Amino acid sequence: MIGDIIARIREDKKIQKIDLAKATNINIGHLTHLEKGERNPSPKALRSLCLALNVPFQPLMYTFDKTLTQEQKDYKAPNHIKYDGIPIFSSIDGFATCPDEMKNATFVLKIQNDDMSPKLKENTMVYVEMNTPLNNKDIGIFEYEDKLIIRKFIIRKNDIVLRAEKDDIEDIILTKDSNFSIIGKILGTVSN
Repeated sequence: MIGDIIARIREDKKIQKIDLAKATNINIGHLTHLEKGERNPSPKALRSLCLALNVPFQPLMYTFDKTLTQEQKDYKAPNHIKYDGIPIFSSIDGFATCPDEMKNATFVLKIQNDDMSPKLKENTMVYVEMNTPLNNKDIGIFEYEDKLIIRKFIIRKNDIVLRAEKDDIEDIILTKDSNFSIIGKILGTVSN
């Protein structure tokens, strides 16, 4: 998946592959293999690519070992991964112990509303894996219309639905080409 995102960034920024190869001192053949997902960049090469593409390193690093299922390829998952930003935290409450089944978590977030009740109640702590493609019915954090929301991700034949658990919140119906970003997948919870 990392190769898909590198190619996407390069295309978004209208950088020719040969120019990126020169800027990073990466052989154009190797760069082609990276973009096709046939090889993974070393951390040093990834850092060089991020510098040349003028994007933060960490968001791409989170995609390093991800492989895509056919369903994720069908909804164009790499097009919905946020690569040009890092999270803002308004407070640091400490550190959480990471349970074995959630070792891929990147951070823990306290739920601030009841949009996803009863599944995720307000003040529940959720473990989030950043920049991971979602499967049908996963719960994720999304950026949509410049807001961050937590919703269930539902893949249908012709569209994608972001659904809250509360009945009085309308579904958000998207196409595979809609402008939304997947910030992360909720791996699990710890209640207070």
